[in-house]
Amino acid sequence: MEKVFFKENETILFQGDSITDCSRNKENGSSLGGGYAMFTSAWLMAKYPQYNLKFINRGISGHRTKDLVDRWDKDCIDLKPDWLSILIGINDTWRRYSENDPTSAEQFEKEYRILLDNVLAKLSVKLIMCEPFVLHCTDDLKLWREDLNPKIKIVRKLAKEYNAILIPLDKIFQKACKLQSPNYWAGDGVHPTLAGHALIAQSWMKYSGLK
Repeated sequence: MEKVFFKENETILFQGDSITDCSRNKENGSSLGGGYAMFTSAWLMAKYPQYNLKFINRGISGHRTKDLVDRWDKDCIDLKPDWLSILIGINDTWRRYSENDPTSAEQFEKEYRILLDNVLAKLSVKLIMCEPFVLHCTDDLKLWREDLNPKIKIVRKLAKEYNAILIPLDKIFQKACKLQSPNYWAGDGVHPTLAGHALIAQSWMKYSGLK
C-alpha cells in the first residue's frame, strides 16, 4: 500500500510571490489562482479524497522575503498550516536590475531564517521549500545568475538545516529547457506558462514523495 504522510483534515499553505499568486481572487480566501498551487491542490484532492485536505494560497505578486516577514503572522501563523510550501526569491533578484533595489544574499538569508524560525517556534509544521529560478529567455536574464545563484544556494542550505523537503526548481527547469525552449516554460523567464506551472506541480508531488 502506498505510504502517505498526510493526516485527516490537514491544511497545506502555499506562500510566495506572483508565481504562487497567479491571479488568485484576493476577495476570496479559498481562491487558489490559476497556477501550480491550484494544480497541486487539485491533484492531491483527487488522489487523497479520504484525507479531507484543505489548501490555502497566500502568494502576493511582487513580494520579496522582507514582504513575507511583514505579513507572516496574518498570512501564515494565524492560518495554522500543517504543511507550509514556500517559493520566494526571484523578486529579491529582479529588483536589483529593474529598480536598482538589491537584496543582498546576507539579507535574504536573514529574512528567510526569520520566517522559518517564527513558524517553527509557534506551529508544528512540515516545510517544503522551492528554489527560486530564472530561465534564459534573453541574454539579459543570464546576467541575473550573479545575484540569483547565491540565493538558490541559501535555499538549499536552509532546507537541509531546517529538515525541509527541497523542490529543486532551478535545476528542474534547466533540464526541461533541453527538451523545449525557455519560452515554452516561462515566456519572460520568470512567470511560468501553463506547462511551466504543471511542471512545478509535478515536481512538488515527486519530491514530496507523492508522485
